[in-house]
Amino acid sequence: MSKAFTRESDRDDEDDVPAAAPAPGGKNYITRTGYERLRSELFTLMDEERPRIVEIVHWAASNGDRSENGDYLYGKKRLREIDRRIRFLTRRLEIAEVVDASLHQGSDQVFFGATVAYADDTGRETAVTILGVDEADSAQGQISWVSPVARALLKARVGDVVRLVVPDGAQELEILSVTYPAPECRA
Repeated sequence: MSKAFTRESDRDDEDDVPAAAPAPGGKNYITRTGYERLRSELFTLMDEERPRIVEIVHWAASNGDRSENGDYLYGKKRLREIDRRIRFLTRRLEIAEVVDASLHQGSDQVFFGATVAYADDTGRETAVTILGVDEADSAQGQISWVSPVARALLKARVGDVVRLVVPDGAQELEILSVTYPAPECRA
């Protein structure tokens, strides 16, 4: 195979996926747990994963012809992926603003970090936890604080009915309960 077909493009150093746009006001709110999870991933990539792949690429490069060396080609591709993720995580952590949701413990008003139970027009009850953009997981009932549902719920109180605009029109959501995580014991 010709080396021309295996050459890496000059674009490989650029990010293919732009960082998530900062939320309105330029804030990237995140819980302490979410921040620590991103930070842990960053350090694992830098201290463990990247050095291991660099070693593999170095070994593969020493074997000679790189144009048909699968270990070398895959290793270089994996290094680019790791470096891209490291840049992304570094940027996200730089603009992160850690919020302690437990400060609102006992409040009936919805703020960042709250778990909110609400009923829609049909009477179906749903519970969601409002978290940061980088940590929300819809499969676990977590939504980003910039999502339409969270924006409708924020600052409302238990018993309030809020309006959520959806593609089919508008829905009314009645807030049934608001809870916050217990304060973290920090030494």
